[in-house]
Amino acid sequence: MGGDGDGREAAREETTRGGGRGQPRPGAEPAGARDGRAPELAGPLAHRVPDLGALELLLAVARLGSLGRAARATGITQPAASSRIRSMERQLGVALVERSPRGSRLTDAGALVTDWARRVVEAAEAFDAGAQALRGRRDSRLRVAASMTIAEYLLPGWLIALRAQRPGTAVSLLAGNSSVVAERLLTGAADLGFVEGLRVPEGLDGTVIGHDRLIVVAAPSHPWSRRRTELTAAELAATPLILRERGSGTREVLDAALARHGGLAEPLLELASTTAVKSAVVSEAAPSVLSELAVGEELSARRLVEIPVRDLRLGRDLRAVWPSGQRPAGPARQLLGLTRGA
Repeated sequence: MGGDGDGREAAREETTRGGGRGQPRPGAEPAGARDGRAPELAGPLAHRVPDLGALELLLAVARLGSLGRAARATGITQPAASSRIRSMERQLGVALVERSPRGSRLTDAGALVTDWARRVVEAAEAFDAGAQALRGRRDSRLRVAASMTIAEYLLPGWLIALRAQRPGTAVSLLAGNSSVVAERLLTGAADLGFVEGLRVPEGLDGTVIGHDRLIVVAAPSHPWSRRRTELTAAELAATPLILRERGSGTREVLDAALARHGGLAEPLLELASTTAVKSAVVSEAAPSVLSELAVGEELSARRLVEIPVRDLRLGRDLRAVWPSGQRPAGPARQLLGLTRGA
């Protein structure tokens, strides 16, 4: 086998072995190995087994017959390779490589360890291939659950932008109230959720991605549209309204805001979608409280009119949410980035 610098390395080790505390001479048994005991037998397996980089280096030495060529093949310097081999010898309690001017060769123990190392590396390669397959499967789909306002008025634009970046990712979207979104995430039926409300649902983590305002709206023919004075919160609370169902972010914010004004009167209608609520209000059934995002078109066309309220604030946060302790990854993380950019 060609020397390729191994002779110089061996000479340096021979010269410094008197002062090199704990450094075995080439071919010599490391301390603790003479009586058949490894230096360390206790502790976690990771402390007793060389890492993959060291095992790959040992395989390269066996294949190339030179520590220098093995160092280059694994992308490290020769001194670093020599140090790694010595460290592995100390860890295992046996000499693995004999270095000489003619090159490097495995000891008998080194040949046996190399056989074991080959199996470990092959298993690691199989592990890596499996992990890549899992990432590929994860990245091939994205399941999103979103409350109605975000699903109808914000998510379409975000998903179009995501499609441009990840054309191979299939996206499914479930629109429901905030309670439904939380349930889908907690049962593993969704990868990322979006809610509107006062707080992050229990069992989830989240981040604020935007802000929204609820406003009181009525048909142009409704008496409130012709008022000369602003509506009061107490009047709003006492009026039967057309509202979203309990469990929605809109209803949660409204209930909390009017609690100090006597609480909401019994709704005239409770409907499960913003579109249904708007249709009922436009048909002059009764006023409602809806997201400013949801009624922009109707306000511009004068199909609905905003009714000012003197003493009521109805701001809310829009949040992306996910199961506690599980940060979004893959396409979910990319979609989250797009919402923050927006």
